[in-house]
Parts: sequence; structure tokens; C-alpha cells
Amino acid sequence: MRGTLLFIITAIIILLIVVIIIITLLKRKHKRYFQDIYDELEREKNLIGSTPVLLELSKLEPIIKNEKMEEKYQKWEDRFDTIKNEELPKIDDMLIELDTLLDKKEYKTAKFRIAKCEMEVYKVREQANDLLEQIKEITLSEEKYRSIISKLKTKYRALNKEYNDHKNLYEEMAEAIELQLENIEKRFLEFEKAMDENMYSDVVHIVKALDTMVEHMNIVVSEVPDLMLMCRQMIPKRIKEIEDTSKDMIEKGYPIEYLNLDYNLEESRKNVNTILDRIKVLNLEDCMFELKTILDYLDSIFVDFEKERLSRKVYEEGIRDFAKKLKKTDKVVTDIYEQLDDIKNMYDLNEEDVNIIYEVNKDLTSIKDDYKNLINRVKNKATPYSLVTKEVDELTLRLKQTESTLDVALKSLGNMYEDEQRAREQLEEIDKLLKECKEKMREFKLPIISDNYFVELNEANEAILEVVKELSKKPIVIKTLNTRVDTARDLVLKLYNTTLNMINKAKLTEMAIVYGNRYRFLHEDIDMGLEKASSLFFKGSYDAALKICINTLTSVDDGIEGKLKEYEKNIR
Repeated sequence: MRGTLLFIITAIIILLIVVIIIITLLKRKHKRYFQDIYDELEREKNLIGSTPVLLELSKLEPIIKNEKMEEKYQKWEDRFDTIKNEELPKIDDMLIELDTLLDKKEYKTAKFRIAKCEMEVYKVREQANDLLEQIKEITLSEEKYRSIISKLKTKYRALNKEYNDHKNLYEEMAEAIELQLENIEKRFLEFEKAMDENMYSDVVHIVKALDTMVEHMNIVVSEVPDLMLMCRQMIPKRIKEIEDTSKDMIEKGYPIEYLNLDYNLEESRKNVNTILDRIKVLNLEDCMFELKTILDYLDSIFVDFEKERLSRKVYEEGIRDFAKKLKKTDKVVTDIYEQLDDIKNMYDLNEEDVNIIYEVNKDLTSIKDDYKNLINRVKNKATPYSLVTKEVDELTLRLKQTESTLDVALKSLGNMYEDEQRAREQLEEIDKLLKECKEKMREFKLPIISDNYFVELNEANEAILEVVKELSKKPIVIKTLNTRVDTARDLVLKLYNTTLNMINKAKLTEMAIVYGNRYRFLHEDIDMGLEKASSLFFKGSYDAALKICINTLTSVDDGIEGKLKEYEKNIR
């Protein structure tokens, strides 16, 4: 228990020692922070005091040659005295006060004093730097501006040489350019005079003016030949070519009035003259851009000309093909429309089929009207070819759509006609097949014909009569006609198969009885079987008679059934 208490007391003591050490270190760090700020402010104050204003002022003394410069010198000297004798001592007082607060560890108040001191240091430093810059502007001006003027003279000599080497390119602009070059030379002389008299405030303006003038003349010398070439030759020549080409195209029937060339070309001439007037006074701002814009417009006119030529070829080919298709389609529609009443009388057309034909005729009439209107406008030169080609394409598309609708109507009518013709052809084939059945029956002369056969024959005859009735009706109901034809065909085919089957069975039975007669005296069973088969044969039961014959003869000739099948194959 005593050991535990001793351990706790020891731990608490160690903890207190650590806390005290941390607090002590933080206070030292806090003090060091404010001390560093104080030291930095003092260093800044000393730097302001060491600003080389007096050194630069001493450089001014030899070049003071007029009252204006002397007035500036005195003003700058007074300003530096104010900084040195009033502003800096004020900062010293503030730093002393701040140091006292730091000694007393009044850090909260010290923060406020530091802010005020920093503001004051910043203000005085800016004043000293500004003063130094103003003085240096004069002390360094001669070297600075002579360097600038030297470069400007080099540029001036180069552009002057360029002008004189190609003087013939400037035409009527020569006088204005030479006058401006003389003004630049006068400015160079003004610069020398101002430098000799130490008129540095004037030097600044002279140098700026010279820089602007040399730069402007550099643009003038480089651009004027091109501008004059465009104004005097390129654009007038392009306008003449356009006028000649437009005259030729108008004579050949091209409708180019929409280009409004007379007005636009005249405006182009006016704009060129306006630009030329500006060039004459060396105002070149946007001149090159405006002249290039005019040239671009003139070039676009040649593009329009070529577009019209190509469009005319496309139009003539397109309208020729369209006219052929229109004539062909119109003839078909006219023929159908004129025969529509007869067709309605001939076939049982539904309302949809009739409406399609009416719609096709209506659409075709509209297309023909638009086509005539287009042709008239082209003849009257009211619409450019570049636009009518689009109209031809639209008309062609409309005609194709009308033709598609017409194809549906023609297909419907064509199917009706084909169904009628096919019904008549099938009627002939059915009649022929029925006659063939009758001929085969007469040719074989069967001993007896069953009642079922006559029922099938009557059904076939009645079905054929129904087909004939449908074909004689006006209008013909194609759906009913097709049903009647299918029924008649099926019944006649059924009768034909029955006829062939019955005749073949009778023939085979007759052949089997004749063949079996040779075996009658050998076996009593054969004789009895053949007698029974003969009885059934004359009663018209040909299938039963044939079966008895085969069963009877198999006992003496087991190949009889194969022989009969071979024979049946041959007679077919």
C-alpha cells in the first residue's frame, strides 16, 4: 500500500515537472516570435534609411540646366529630408515603444503596435522607392533613350532604304510617304536638341512619338505596294472579268439576276475608292482586310457562275429524264382512268382499289401543273438553275412515289385480269379432261358402270357450269371465280382418277380371267374362283373380282400378282 502511494506521488511530480517545462518552452518560443518581428521591422527601417537617394541626387547636379529641372531637384531633396528627419524618427519611436512592451511581456498590446509599425514601415518604404525611381528616370534617361533611339534609327534606315529601292511601286503615294519620312527625321533632330538641353520630360514624348511613327511607316512601306496593286489592278481586273462573263452568260440564257451584280460591283468600286483615299493619307487600318474581303466576294461570284453552269447541265439531264417518265406514267394513268368505268363493270372492284386510282390521277395532275410552272419559270429566266435542280429532284421523288402507288393499283387490276384469263384456260383444260374421261369409258365399253361414278360425273359437270356462270357475270367477282375454278378442277381430277382406276382394274381382271382359263380343268377350286370373279366382273365389282382372281391363281402361279402390276404399269 505504501509502495503504491509512493509510485503515484512520484508520477504526479514528474507530470508537473513536464508541464512546467512545456509552459516555459512555449513562453520562450512566444517571446522569440515577437522578438523576430521586432528585429525584422528594425532591419526594414535601416534599409529605408540607406536608400541611395542622395547618391542619385548628386548625379543630377551636373545636368541641371533649366529651372524646371532645378525645381524638380529641390522637390526631391525636400521629400527625402522629410523621410529621413520626420518619418524614420517616428518609426524609431514606435520601435522603442514596442521593445518596452515586449520587455514587460504585454504581448496582446504588442500585436496592435506591431501592426501599426508594419503599416508605417510599408508606407515610408514605398515613398522612398518611388522617389528613387523618379530620380533614376532622369539619371538613367540619357543612356536608356539613346539606346531606344539607336534602334529606331536602324529600323528607320532599313525602311527608308526599302522605300527608295522600290519607289516605283508606291505611285501617287510617294509624296505622302516622303513627307512622313521627313517628319520622322525632324523628330530625331528634336530628340537630340531635347537631350542637349536636358529636357527629359519632353524626351519621353518624343521617343514615344518616334516609336509610333517608325512602326506606322514600317507598315506603310511593307503594305502599300500590295494595297495599291489590289486597288489599281487586281480588283478592277476581277470586276471586268465578272462583267464580261456575266454578259456572256446572260446571252446564253443563264438567269443570274439574283446575284444583283450591277449594284454589288458598283459598291465594290466605291469601297475600293474609299480605301484608296484612306491609303493616300496613310491610314491603313483594316485596309488589307477590307480589300481581301472584296476579293473574296468577287471570287465567290465566279464560284456562283460555275455552279450555274453545272446546275444547268444537271437540270437539262434531269428534266429530260423526268419528262419521259412523266409522259409514260401519264399515258398509263390516262388509259386506266378512261377505262375505269369499263373495268368497274368487268370486275368487282372494292372502294380502296378505285380510290387508289383517283388519288394517283390527282397526284399526277398536281405534278404536271408544277412541272409546267417550272418550265415556264425557266423559259422566263425567273429562277436560277441552282434552285430549279432541287425542284426537279423533288418532282422526280414525287413521281416515283406516285408510280409506286400506281404499281399497287396496276398489280391489283393485273391480278384480276390474270385470274380471269387463268380461269378461262383452266376451264378449257377441265373440259378437255372431262371429255377424255368420257372417251375412255366409251372406248373400253365396261359391262356396267356404278352409280357412284355417275354421281361424281354429275358433280363435275355442275362445277364446270358454275365456272361458266361466274365468267358470264358482269362484274366478275374474282374471289368467287377462283373458288369455283378450284372446285371444278378438283372434282374433274377426282373423276379422271376414278375413271382410270376403274378401267385399269377391269382390264386387269379381264386379263387375269383369260389367263386363268388354262388352269380351269386342272383344279376345281380354280374353276370355281374364276367363275365367281367373272360374276363379280359383270356386276361392276372390279376390285373384288381382281382380288379373287389373284388369290385363286396364286396357287398355280405365285408370280401372277407381279405380272399384273407390270401390265398395269404398261397400260398407264
